[in-house]
Amino acid sequence: MKPVLVLLLSSSCAFAGVKMPAVISDHMVLQRNAPVSIWGWADANEQVQVDFAGQTKSTKTSADGKWQVKLDRLQASAPPQTLTVSGTNKITIQDVLVGEVWLASGQSNMEMRIKDKLHGMVDHADVEIAAAKHPDIRIFVHDAPFEIYQQPVPADEPAQDRSGSWRVCSPETVSDFSAMGYFFARDLLAEIKQPVGILTSAVGGTPIEAWTSASAQQASPELQPLLEDWNKRLTNFDPAAAEKKFLEDKAAWLKMRASALKAKQPAPKAPLPFKNIAVMKPGGLFNSMITPLIPYTIRGVIWYQGERNAAGPFTTLYGTQLRILIADWRARWNDDFHFAWVQLPAVKGVQKLPSEPKGWGVAVRDLQRRTLSLPHTSMAITIDLGGEVNGHPTNKSDYAKRISTIVLHDVYQKKIALPTGPLFKTAAVEKGRMILTFDYANGLKAKAGELEGFAIAGDEGKFAWASAKIEGGKVIVWNDKITEPKAVHYSFAGMPKGNLVNAANLPASPFRTDDWK
Repeated sequence: MKPVLVLLLSSSCAFAGVKMPAVISDHMVLQRNAPVSIWGWADANEQVQVDFAGQTKSTKTSADGKWQVKLDRLQASAPPQTLTVSGTNKITIQDVLVGEVWLASGQSNMEMRIKDKLHGMVDHADVEIAAAKHPDIRIFVHDAPFEIYQQPVPADEPAQDRSGSWRVCSPETVSDFSAMGYFFARDLLAEIKQPVGILTSAVGGTPIEAWTSASAQQASPELQPLLEDWNKRLTNFDPAAAEKKFLEDKAAWLKMRASALKAKQPAPKAPLPFKNIAVMKPGGLFNSMITPLIPYTIRGVIWYQGERNAAGPFTTLYGTQLRILIADWRARWNDDFHFAWVQLPAVKGVQKLPSEPKGWGVAVRDLQRRTLSLPHTSMAITIDLGGEVNGHPTNKSDYAKRISTIVLHDVYQKKIALPTGPLFKTAAVEKGRMILTFDYANGLKAKAGELEGFAIAGDEGKFAWASAKIEGGKVIVWNDKITEPKAVHYSFAGMPKGNLVNAANLPASPFRTDDWK
């Protein structure tokens, strides 16, 4: 069992000198061109001074021992600098760079490392590791992330700190980095030529409600059925007892399996593995994995999550959940930072019906697309990338490239003509046909053959396969048997058909022109 390394600080603590959170430590990257938060703890009413890059900021601690200063906007700097914090003692933080800082969060596809014992390794892992000579990339990693297969559970109250460290990117260190975080940082470094820091905070198999504060979710009437369901599931759930039962069942199964194999009979089905649902509880990972990073100044967030919410009775709540998470995090940081996410890729069986709205991930994908209506957001369309191995794409560099490209365009104003694939914009009916327009639509075409993946429905709401063609930069969709079309669905299945791309050969996002019921 891994230890739970969490520091809970209370007003009764005696600090005997200045103490710093783990995230403010050697090798860190501070955000350029923004006021930078530096904080920590000391005895009540202690004078604290922070010195960095020619700036000196002073403050006194509050009655509970907390203190915080903000450095004035910093210029990007690759040469290492030293930050000092002085009170009754002095802390020296070495090898500090100034550049771009992003938080990388989500579930296993963000957590997956270059070489991962649990999820496998990325394509060409050894080549990638040997080439990872990027001292201007720094990754912050918690020492003991939670796991859904382990007993430790997140605290019910926010943790003010959690042990971890910044690591300098090199062939000796990179194998344990988040693959998405590393490849994203590498793409940014190549284009902006400034240091890049990645705060990693991701736990495999976890739903979005684990990453959002409980108070923000409790304030949403729409989420009450989901929260009530969680309360029922967690009532009387004992992680230790659940794991004990699994181990007993596994031992019994191993004996039955050995007997069956000896008798040359079919082996019995293995018991389901122990999963600690308490790790997934609403607000838990926010308390233990996100609050220790607040208010570290960041440019934005990259988010790769949704698989755990991709099926079940509450999957159509994902849009509400994502909006609440984004608003919650921005409010906690007091910063309207950029938020970019990976749209779920195609998995789980080949599309058979014209529209399969209850298929795995279908609702989440479309609600991810609709959340782009929030300001300062971006989405990486990955429906065509494949690379799935048990739900974990091994071509992570391709996935990271999709999100880094749209971020370079949207955040860093890089001149990229088509940073993403076509995004549905408007629908209109003309002479029994649906006329669709798209953003990022230059050079609309079928990637191969005739357009496919479109379904159309009339008043009765029953979808049929549709014909489609491109005229004047628009897509015309019809079915001769449906004279009064009401809605179009495109690539609406777990593993959908669909071949609409733009001139950059980037795929259109799955979409629907009607609303979720």
